[in-house]
Amino acid sequence: MSITLPTLTPIEESLWLTLSARAVDNRSPRPILGDAAADEIVRTLNYDYSKLKMDTNLKLSVALRAKKLDQVTADFLARHPNAIGLDLGSGLDTRLNRLGDPAGVEWYDVDLPAVTAFRKQLIPLPSQGHVIAADVRDTGWLDAVPNDRPVIIVADGLMGFLNEEEMVTLWNRIVDHFPSGELVFNAYTRFSVWVATHALGAKSVAKMIRFPGMDDARAAESWHPKLKLVKEIVLSREPEVADFPANWRLFHRLISHSTTLSRMASFVLHYRF
Repeated sequence: MSITLPTLTPIEESLWLTLSARAVDNRSPRPILGDAAADEIVRTLNYDYSKLKMDTNLKLSVALRAKKLDQVTADFLARHPNAIGLDLGSGLDTRLNRLGDPAGVEWYDVDLPAVTAFRKQLIPLPSQGHVIAADVRDTGWLDAVPNDRPVIIVADGLMGFLNEEEMVTLWNRIVDHFPSGELVFNAYTRFSVWVATHALGAKSVAKMIRFPGMDDARAAESWHPKLKLVKEIVLSREPEVADFPANWRLFHRLISHSTTLSRMASFVLHYRF
């Protein structure tokens, strides 16, 4: 396959960070996520991920948070086999593939037009899959998504690029569109935003982070009366940390005793409505 890398804006370029982290994880002796599709895409495109200067902890965090997002999504789809799936800012993620392409689920990948055009060249569209070319902040794109079934909304890496007003508006629009559902995304405290903007591994996206950070997971419940926190998943406390390299395993075990410090690494928020 011969595909020319497209010219992307800086925010569109951010897809390489998460894609490459998942690919590098797959090449580890003991992968956390094991995303062979991400690895194949990076190899096919001959993308030089070394220029991203990812450190080991970033690779581990991206892989582990993707796994947690997948687990929440899989659990929801097991309970709602005819649901709608909505992946916001999906980039070149093949989450539906990792979930086993569950029959009965209508899945929508949403991202900016240049990204979705690139995605269509690389990733075969499953029979139940759809791609929406849109900025999630725009109105109107949800009109293409049925609203007669429960929905699972997942966002990996998107929230940092929205300011708080944009995030609140987005969640309100989505919650009002569907009869019920759940949403799960990786989040940032004010401290983790500071860490992200100063960490070498996140240098490629640091200047684009707009979310100020959220220190109280229940704060989002005030954004819409139907939103209720299900769980805050602190990655440093998850069992997969046992498979981290020794130095990073020790680091995460130490910070896991402090909620503030463990959120510095990464955490996932899960809500229902």
